[in-house]
Amino acid sequence: MSSLDPPTGSSLPRSSISGILYSAAFRSIAYQVAMAIFVLLAGYYLYSNVTENLRAQNIATGFRFLSEVSQFEIGEALIDYSSRDTYFRALLVGLFNTLAVSAVGIVVATVIGFSVGIARTSDNWLLSKLARFYVEIVRNIPVILQVIFWSVVIRNLPAPRGAFELWGAGFLSNRGLTIAMPLGHPSHFWMLIGLVAGVVLSIGAARLVRRWNEKTGKHVDSLWVSLALILGLPLLIWLASGAPLDMSVPVRTGFSFSGGSTLSPEFVALLMGISIYASGFIAEIVRSGIQATPRGQIEAAKTIGLKPWFITRYIVMPQALRVIVPPLTSQYVSLSKNSSIAVVVGYPDLVNIGNTVMNQTGQAVEAVAIMMIVYLTISVCTSLLMNFYNRLVAIKER
Repeated sequence: MSSLDPPTGSSLPRSSISGILYSAAFRSIAYQVAMAIFVLLAGYYLYSNVTENLRAQNIATGFRFLSEVSQFEIGEALIDYSSRDTYFRALLVGLFNTLAVSAVGIVVATVIGFSVGIARTSDNWLLSKLARFYVEIVRNIPVILQVIFWSVVIRNLPAPRGAFELWGAGFLSNRGLTIAMPLGHPSHFWMLIGLVAGVVLSIGAARLVRRWNEKTGKHVDSLWVSLALILGLPLLIWLASGAPLDMSVPVRTGFSFSGGSTLSPEFVALLMGISIYASGFIAEIVRSGIQATPRGQIEAAKTIGLKPWFITRYIVMPQALRVIVPPLTSQYVSLSKNSSIAVVVGYPDLVNIGNTVMNQTGQAVEAVAIMMIVYLTISVCTSLLMNFYNRLVAIKER
């Protein structure tokens, strides 16, 4: 009797069982189940091995240490913190510091990268060569060296008495970047809510305008509608609250500054290093996206008398974004992960504070696991947001 013969009383014929066993779908599922079992067993073996070794060295395991008092200060924090707070709050400070430098770095890198990328495609020979020189320099120097370079530069700037004045808006010195800041006002929170609402409404308005254009054949530019919603709502809230203009402007006071807000030298050095490094790659992404647009379409648009801004807005950019957005997402994720270089300049990001927690508690596995999970979450959230934006700007096939 063959091993493939069905058991006595089975309703399935031999050919049916053979077909299932040798089908591509069954083998695919079987391979995946086997791989999942292998991964689970390997993970369990590693966990058991680590736990046993830690127990042999009388090192406690688990996350109970997060509720213990940290007993160390943090020089720069976006939330209230003292040495009497827990390790959990210390790691939370590091998380917020990491998110802050990553978010600002993404904005700075995007502005510089898009500007340089557009300059790379310019017909102006000098501008194009200067942009290419910039890209070749920043892309071929390791990011950690760039962070150290900017740290050295900032540390060797003049003291506050001889600080560089930034057109009345702040000062640049060896203490960092001191800038004017608006004084706290209840309307600022509602302006932020208005900005978020304006962005959401502008997305919906852009879709409605596009459907109107396709249905009627008449052109309505959704850009002005979107700008009116994004900028108009916060402006209306600001006007309705009495248009508060109170600013805290920094002034020199002896050996320091009073007023305004100061960004530490460590923050500025890290920000400059990771954002400039990423801007070189973003510039090449933008250049390749623009040059991916067929020249014949641009020439055809010019021959029928379309204006340059119209060609850029509706012919070049929709096709360029299809090429730009996916690799741009990768650069944003890389920039967020590069913020961990903060440890070399002393900026208290998540990795820096995590190392301190690890050294004090001996909970190396747990501390590293927390850092890995946080960076994984940041990367996944960045990818999801960029994929959502990619779907919004994707060219819809009819």
